[in-house]
Amino acid sequence: MQLKHLIAVAFATAAFAQGAMAQTNLQTFYDFGKNRGHFTTTLEGFYGDNWGNTFFFIDYDYNLRDADDNVQAPSGSYMEIARCLNFWQETAVAPFSLQVEYNGLVGVNQNFLFGVDYFVHNADFSNTFNFKLLGKTFSRGAKSDLPLQFTFVWGMQDIFGVQGLRFSGFADVWGEKVFAFAEDPTSDKFLKERNFVFISEPQLWYNVGQHFGCPNLHVGTEIELSCNFAGYDGFKVRPCLGTKWVF
Repeated sequence: MQLKHLIAVAFATAAFAQGAMAQTNLQTFYDFGKNRGHFTTTLEGFYGDNWGNTFFFIDYDYNLRDADDNVQAPSGSYMEIARCLNFWQETAVAPFSLQVEYNGLVGVNQNFLFGVDYFVHNADFSNTFNFKLLGKTFSRGAKSDLPLQFTFVWGMQDIFGVQGLRFSGFADVWGEKVFAFAEDPTSDKFLKERNFVFISEPQLWYNVGQHFGCPNLHVGTEIELSCNFAGYDGFKVRPCLGTKWVF
């Protein structure tokens, strides 16, 4: 069998696997990070089709409080939607897709991204990895000497041989001129100018519901690892605990 036919077979299998993995899920986290102490919900979806795949998520932070420190409403929302296009699945460049993405933080900024995605996996697709190189636009006066973003996305199922234990997440790094606060974000005393932003959110989920006839339910953790992100200077670690319901 010729190489391109082998690749075509592999991607036909990948398309089937993506269809099997297509899902919508709702995650609820409590953020234990410094100056956090609030809940966040994430509605997330992934859907494969014959032309590629679509991924989106919408975050809401619940931290708008009254004078008695009671939560009254969501304090902010952020969303991303990304589309990977691949019309050449029977060729030697089948692992590469074109990607277009939009993301926006309500009341703050928005970005459009364009680039390429490279997809690799093991034989049964239990471990998948995506490498993305994207050009990035900026709004509201934001600037960058190197308007590029590198993204790594991973998913690893049944790790350490434990059925239902999944390790997943992403890491983004991009060039942007940002002003970050070394200490108190309400003060300009420690204002620093930086030229890049990094954020990664590894997640560890366990399908606890498999033990009592409800495989939709997962419990787990997410840890935000960031540098110069969201107005804070330097490296930060912010742990969360949460649940995930897969529809």
